[in-house]
Amino acid sequence: HRCCSCDNLHPLLTSTACLGGTACVVTGQPFDTAKVKMQTFPNMYKGLVDCFVKTYKQVGFRGFYKGTSPALVANIAENSVLFMCYGFCQQIVRRIVGVDRKTKLSDLQNAAAGSFASAFATLVLCPTELVKCRLQAMHEMQLSGKIIQGHNTVWSVVKGVIQKDGPLGFYRGLSSTLLREVPGYFFFFGGYELSRTFFASGRPKDELGPIPLLLSGGFGGSCLWIAVYPVDCVKSRIQVLSMAGKQAGFMGTFVTVVRTEGVLALYSGLTPTMIRAFVANGALFLAYEYSRKLLMKQIDSY
Repeated sequence: HRCCSCDNLHPLLTSTACLGGTACVVTGQPFDTAKVKMQTFPNMYKGLVDCFVKTYKQVGFRGFYKGTSPALVANIAENSVLFMCYGFCQQIVRRIVGVDRKTKLSDLQNAAAGSFASAFATLVLCPTELVKCRLQAMHEMQLSGKIIQGHNTVWSVVKGVIQKDGPLGFYRGLSSTLLREVPGYFFFFGGYELSRTFFASGRPKDELGPIPLLLSGGFGGSCLWIAVYPVDCVKSRIQVLSMAGKQAGFMGTFVTVVRTEGVLALYSGLTPTMIRAFVANGALFLAYEYSRKLLMKQIDSY
């Protein structure tokens, strides 16, 4: 019999992370599409409602789900690596602080472990997110005249990247992604664990019901995006605008946006992001925790 907090089981939970990642995309893709459009072309849209209306009129309902397949791959790959490495990184934190391998970590220590794990997830996330973002903003790239003809399928975008930049072209925006993920997931796991501690009120966290888990996941996701949103905005611009030619790196793009458009441009698209963050990450952790409990029961029955 193994303790429910035993971190050696995390590699077995990769499939549950896949389920959580799928739930995350299905519930949040339209809001993520609006986020990328508004981040990359803030002057085209007055707000979330205007973005939704114009997208529906110009492209139709399918416009909200552009980039869904790479988004699914990105989320499943990211969450699989993230949750698999999370247990490994928890053990590293235990060694650093000098406690037994079965000792429960504090919320702050869990946040640090999640932050370490996100660095590994970045390597699988960056290429798929680049394809996703380009598909989501393809219509705007054509409207703005930055490209003549858009690539409307995943394969055409992939082929375009390989022909133009080679395999390393998929890692445009890698430094921005890393700058977003590492501090972001500190707040993500930290917010989630703090919220679960609040709802547990001294009881074991594993006894929490679906509503507290939804709220805790939503709170964790909100903490992530509030902390790193400007970095994500820069990342989106680099990945999308580099389709039309050479694009400056993180600092160059950041300085250009602030000088020419102002600081508030870095927060364009924050509203759909916060809506998506709460709903999608609530679904993510709810799916993850309940799948984990089911897996634990199956393991304990043997």
